[in-house]
Amino acid sequence: MRQRNIFKLIHAIEQMNNENIIRFTKEFQHPLGISPILVLSELKSKGPRKQVELAETLGYTKGAMTNIATKLTKLELAERLYDESDRRTIQLKITPAGEIALNEAQEIGQKVFMELFDVLSEEEINQYLVIQEKLVKGIQDRKS
Repeated sequence: MRQRNIFKLIHAIEQMNNENIIRFTKEFQHPLGISPILVLSELKSKGPRKQVELAETLGYTKGAMTNIATKLTKLELAERLYDESDRRTIQLKITPAGEIALNEAQEIGQKVFMELFDVLSEEEINQYLVIQEKLVKGIQDRKS
């Protein structure tokens, strides 16, 4: 019974995530998924970073990070900075257009989630928060 309910829960989470992605994608004007948006967020909060550092921090492969960086630079949401003393050292930096796109993505994401959680009562939100915090702690404890 427990295993069946866990699979039902996983299915419900997947349905919710898929619906949120569809709603977000319809509203967001840029052809970007969550990975490039996370890269923009990292660049905004920590400044220019080497692609390899971004890949390690965000858990992407070097190849995936190269693809993300290429997409962001083509869309002029980020730019590559070359070290004058060592042209092999390349950092990625968010552009003003990238900051605008990131802000828009965050606003749309907040709107989508607020609409999602609007069906829950305050008590249900508090219960859900306790459960999520417990799951996050379980993940963190397993990493240790």
